[in-house]
Amino acid sequence: MTSAATSHAGQTVRLTVGQAVVRFLGNQYSERDGVRHKLFAGCFGIFGHGNVAGLGQALLQAELEEPDLLPYHQGRNEQAMVHIAVGYARQKDRLETFAVTASVGPGSSNMLTGAALATINRLPVLLLASDIFATRVASPVLQELEQPFGYDVSVNDAFRPLSRFFDRVWRPEQLPAALLGAMRVLTDPVDTGAVTLALPEDVQAEAWDWPVELFAERVWRIGRPVPEPEVIARAAEIIRGATAPLIVSGGGVTYAEANEELRAFVEATGIPISETQAGKGSLPFDHPLNLGAIGATGSPAANHFARRADVVIGIGTRYSDFTTASKTIWQHPDVQFVNINVAGLDAFKLAGYPVVADAKRALPALATALDGYSTGADFRAEVAARAKAWDAEVVASHHSGYGDGHEFLSQAEVLGAVEGVMAPTDVVVCAAGSLPGDLHGMWRTRDRKGYHVEYGYSCMGYEIPGAIGVRLAAPDRDVFVTVGDGSYLMMPTELVTAVQEGIKIIVVLLQNHGYASIGALAQSLGVQRFGTKYRYRNAESGRLDGGKLPVDLALNAESMGITVYRCKTLAELKNALAAAKAGDEPCLVHVDTDLEFESPKGDGWWDVPVAQVSTLDSTQDARTRYEKFRADQKPYL
Repeated sequence: MTSAATSHAGQTVRLTVGQAVVRFLGNQYSERDGVRHKLFAGCFGIFGHGNVAGLGQALLQAELEEPDLLPYHQGRNEQAMVHIAVGYARQKDRLETFAVTASVGPGSSNMLTGAALATINRLPVLLLASDIFATRVASPVLQELEQPFGYDVSVNDAFRPLSRFFDRVWRPEQLPAALLGAMRVLTDPVDTGAVTLALPEDVQAEAWDWPVELFAERVWRIGRPVPEPEVIARAAEIIRGATAPLIVSGGGVTYAEANEELRAFVEATGIPISETQAGKGSLPFDHPLNLGAIGATGSPAANHFARRADVVIGIGTRYSDFTTASKTIWQHPDVQFVNINVAGLDAFKLAGYPVVADAKRALPALATALDGYSTGADFRAEVAARAKAWDAEVVASHHSGYGDGHEFLSQAEVLGAVEGVMAPTDVVVCAAGSLPGDLHGMWRTRDRKGYHVEYGYSCMGYEIPGAIGVRLAAPDRDVFVTVGDGSYLMMPTELVTAVQEGIKIIVVLLQNHGYASIGALAQSLGVQRFGTKYRYRNAESGRLDGGKLPVDLALNAESMGITVYRCKTLAELKNALAAAKAGDEPCLVHVDTDLEFESPKGDGWWDVPVAQVSTLDSTQDARTRYEKFRADQKPYL
């Protein structure tokens, strides 16, 4: 970390805590590879009695006096504001983000889900959570949680396990250390995630004489850890012994901007790659050594080679259960793992040989150490053939004609139409439901930043606010949101924010009157799609198996100022998507799809326990299947 060289020793400036926070944040920068970025693009906020006179006043003053310091943006839901910041940070490769402020009580606790999402996905976002009075003079104040075992407890303590850094500023003089600690974590690629500063509402408005140097420009350097030569030598030795190696490429490849280094590595060695959700776009989908998605929602091509792999090279992946197919995907009896990751937590997983280093530095070093090594021509040819066969199946599903013979379109037809209208650099955004699985296995990504599926937390409602963040980060790219009606109903309100700010996002809403993903999962577990369809309660049976609910989500979007296109046929859908892309305003394309249609899939498994005893035949059958798959799980010790 470096700061401006100008000396202000002994000088002070009198500001409120809120004003000090805003001025400090507006002067923070990140730097990597000699390129400097403004760390905070602005601040999203919803005001209440907890922050309006503190941070609210400070943001107003800054907007009038220094408009570019920390621009204010208005949100509609506190959780959604965090999602916007996360979407922005991911699109910016974790080099820039937003701050988010909310009022005391429910305003701040509404951000808890967003905090968990940011930390799980290891994406930086600063949460300025308002807190109860430090003086306690007026306690209990409106929205205060009272606990008999301690008066210093508030709802904000719930942020502690969800944040990578948490501090509560009880006194103004504690603020500098809290701010500097927050910046240290936000700009650390290993420790980054949600950072929460709890700011009591009376302290926010309190004045203090601050040292002027606190507000000097600070540049936080984001380094690239270099691998030790001995470690690279041992990793190369392991790989040289492989006859069927496979790379698992995760989000760390893209965050490190190591895509070209990855391309050079695989072309030199002939080692094919597979991609996690966050790793989609590591290489273009049609690269001959790209097998596509791996794991529970993986392609048949990638999963085939995963089962054969004798050495697995994990690059920037945290090996989630979807990636490992709940630890069933690697079946070679002597499989070994070499893991390249900036985080030791991930590098040591699966008893792998750890290369704790930045991917952009490690891959060229490993390529040099492997000079002369290459997989065989027959192996490469089989990789290319299986990848091409799966791509042909995907393309066929886009043009299956399913919608011509049925009441609704298939989900695969919709995704094919969306992909068909998008430019290579446009971005698809998704988070929850059946869509992430179809996108992971079938989406034909052409650009390293063209695929944005939040699947660490798989949070319903992320899609629309996340897409706003992506568009703010990449105003030169069109952003397409694919969302089912279940996830849409969780958080559509940021459509108002898109309208207010003139942020063009194209929301493709698939209306199938239920939870397609959980419905299919429930059926596979012997639970018969219970509780997963949107239906009236049947007066005779007492169950939710009556007619469909008369919900009009297109009308809902129109009521928030969004231009809406209603589609029934594939031709109508393609025309609507073309019109949406040609326009310059936020819009929604509404299309009815078949709830129970299943897109082409691989053979990956996901471990979700089935009831061990049951009177239902469907559950008993599911338990038998479950035990069969579970027998393939490996401890990888």
